[in-house]
Amino acid sequence: MKFYKIAIIGQGYVGLPLALEFAKQYSVLGFDINSERIKQLNEGYDITREADNGKLAESLEIYKTSQGKKGYKATNDLTEISTSNIFIVTVPTPIDQYNAPDLRPLLSASKMLGEIIKKDDIIIYESTVYPGCTEEECVPILEKYSNLKFNKDFFIGYSPERINPGDKIHTLTSVMKVTSGSTPEIAIEVDNLYKKIITAGTHLAPNIKVAEASKAIENAQRDVNISFVNELALIFDKIGIDTTDVLEAAGTKYNFLKYKPGLVGGHCISVDPYYLAHKAEYLGYHPDVILSGRRVNDSIAKFIASKVVKLLIAKGGIIKNSKALILGVTFKENCPDIRNTKVFDIYKELLDYGIHVELYDPWANSNEVKEEYGINLLNNLNNNTKYDSIIIAVSHKEFLTINLEDLRNDNTVVFDTKSCLDRNMVDARL
Repeated sequence: MKFYKIAIIGQGYVGLPLALEFAKQYSVLGFDINSERIKQLNEGYDITREADNGKLAESLEIYKTSQGKKGYKATNDLTEISTSNIFIVTVPTPIDQYNAPDLRPLLSASKMLGEIIKKDDIIIYESTVYPGCTEEECVPILEKYSNLKFNKDFFIGYSPERINPGDKIHTLTSVMKVTSGSTPEIAIEVDNLYKKIITAGTHLAPNIKVAEASKAIENAQRDVNISFVNELALIFDKIGIDTTDVLEAAGTKYNFLKYKPGLVGGHCISVDPYYLAHKAEYLGYHPDVILSGRRVNDSIAKFIASKVVKLLIAKGGIIKNSKALILGVTFKENCPDIRNTKVFDIYKELLDYGIHVELYDPWANSNEVKEEYGINLLNNLNNNTKYDSIIIAVSHKEFLTINLEDLRNDNTVVFDTKSCLDRNMVDARL
């Protein structure tokens, strides 16, 4: 049996759960460039809430008592991870201001690994990319900085991540994993490695491009489906009927897809379609459906803000200098992840109308929000403060039982973007 020593590059929402799962059987080093993150992890604390802090502490202790033969340790020391023979890359793959793939974290990680990999090492990429990216962009960098030959001295695997932040049901091990490798033999080795931890099983793709494409279309498909119901919400608003009522009626058909309208943010659904579109346009094809879906979904924040303003006017309210409260800033419920959240698009739209806006989210890290968006969150809700408009942007469990009467005046407009409250409590909903 081959001895594996694993280094996982990136210790965020994807890398940490993966590291802790492998650490049950192997020696695992979790590498991250964020020194504060490393410090927190080695103290047994995960700010993302993806890992159970008790199990994290247990894995850290196993690493110490086994003298590094099994268990987990976080590090930012390249020398320490250089003795590994499996390197798994889980760094972010965002988009830039022009919605083009930003491969800088991925290429930087590849350069870093190129400087430390050895003969027979395997580098497995989990970061979401467009088909062909791993072999066309990452491999040349690995070859350049390692002076090793691809598929002779070192090998590549690709197994797209399927982590759903905040989801405690569809966890890492309970979702089937797609795997692939740069040679038939390496593909089988990579597949067998993941089979050790994925109880739901694995699917060995015929090549790396197929595995890359499978990930890209997962989220592109979901994005397009959500854009359809978002467009329905825009239409039904003009007709004057409730979108939820329509969807519930249509949902009585056995084959109706039960998607709901809403903001589409996060690190995957609102980003990955642009990766697929980038590759398509590079090859001379303009992906109309994918990009039209993106345009619809990106328009929802503006629609919500304008709808709130119209409702305020209808109630005789004054827009300029009115007070608005947005409940929730993360990109999804019961999760602290603020990456690419679209809630701040609502915030900016309301500011443009001259509205004073406050935000509250018990799940989000206020320091992270301040650093990323330059906005201060409320520490708590003050029942003595009354708002002219209240927008439920995220359906955190804390908001499902909130007493809105404590926060509203006689003419307050309440907009429920998640249709999570009783309709009698709100003025409008998506």
